[in-house]
Amino acid sequence: MILIRTHAIRTPFAALTLGLALIAGAAQAAQTTTRFEPMLQVQGTPLLLNGAGTRFKAIFKVYDLGLYTSKKVGTPEELIALPGPKRLQFTALRDLPGTDLGRLFIKGMSENSPKEMVQKHTLSATRLIEIFSGRSKMAAGETFAMEFVPGKGTTFYILGQPQGEPVGDAEFFAMVLKIWVGDAPADHLLKAALLGRDKE
Repeated sequence: MILIRTHAIRTPFAALTLGLALIAGAAQAAQTTTRFEPMLQVQGTPLLLNGAGTRFKAIFKVYDLGLYTSKKVGTPEELIALPGPKRLQFTALRDLPGTDLGRLFIKGMSENSPKEMVQKHTLSATRLIEIFSGRSKMAAGETFAMEFVPGKGTTFYILGQPQGEPVGDAEFFAMVLKIWVGDAPADHLLKAALLGRDKE
């Protein structure tokens, strides 16, 4: 009886502790250090800040990320199907080795898209690695972005400067988006924040 009573006491406490931790984590993901503009323009198209959050690895902040879309969406399916330009805007919150960053993005694509699709877009994915590997690191406070424009492809930016010509198509950028909103996202709390679901 003593063991049963002790378990009965500890279980609600453990559940409460876990619940508070999840709430705190969600709040952390939603409250970014970076101030993201509520609206920006891409190729003359106004985009809204759909959501923003912080990528955590263990207890460490890695980067802030804002997702810009032509209208608000709340699910990965709506996001992928949404026509028009889209933009992912990042701010590094700690020094990030360029090679590691590129490889992590490729790993995220591989974990969220079929192998055949990843292989189909090898050239575009290789370009992504080349761009970030070309820098020894992204220093804390530096910005980078990935911007998709229909009919042109995805342009990578570092410190506001385009890194070469656009690559890939809509399918490639959908693979990029799934790094953060796919079934195996880089950070589940960040996924919720980008889709505006962290307040639900």
